[in-house]
Amino acid sequence: MLVKNWMSKTVITVDVNDSMHDAMKLLKEHNIRMLPVLEEDELVGIITDRDIKRASASDATTLEIHELTYLMIRIKVIDVMNKDPITVRFDHTVEETAEVLLKNKISGAPVVGDKGNVVGIITQTDLFRALISLTGIGKKGIQFAFQLEDRPGSIKDVCDVIRSYNGRLVSILSTYERVPEGYRKVYIRAYNIDRSKLQQIQEEFKDDVALLYMVDHLENKREIFQNSE
Repeated sequence: MLVKNWMSKTVITVDVNDSMHDAMKLLKEHNIRMLPVLEEDELVGIITDRDIKRASASDATTLEIHELTYLMIRIKVIDVMNKDPITVRFDHTVEETAEVLLKNKISGAPVVGDKGNVVGIITQTDLFRALISLTGIGKKGIQFAFQLEDRPGSIKDVCDVIRSYNGRLVSILSTYERVPEGYRKVYIRAYNIDRSKLQQIQEEFKDDVALLYMVDHLENKREIFQNSE
């Protein structure tokens, strides 16, 4: 899943010589939290709502409204912007992008093309949309969580059981976090399963694998089993 398919391609920008008042107005009008700063179409910085708040008078309540507005007009974007903006490439995966945002504790970043030009904006909201799509939760099926041996065929074995009950697989996700060595957690979402057969499916898994939980998103029913940390 590449950034170019999930980013917002409508990019609201501000010029390096615009005022902080101009930047604040754009943020409010478009209900966004950051603006790429351009100088002759080249990305030279980024300004966020946090930058503007930080640059405002330390005790704004002591200023009259016209004084505060005058101050905001006099201060230029170049004076308060981040001159070393964090960017992601259009051909990065959404996972790589999420890692960048998390590591740098930011809510979004400009997306750049091959020539370093701004081609979009990617935000946490966009990543949430990608995650929802990746997990297939929109199908409102049943998610099974397992702790499986980390060996060839272990995922296929549980998938075969689900398919034997006419289950249509929507997504398969796995992680090695918080599991004993030699194991991994696997999350399988499926739909088209007869709900009356869920107890039978549970029994089939009981002796061979650790079933951590089953969540039926259509019926909003949840069964949490042992070892389901």
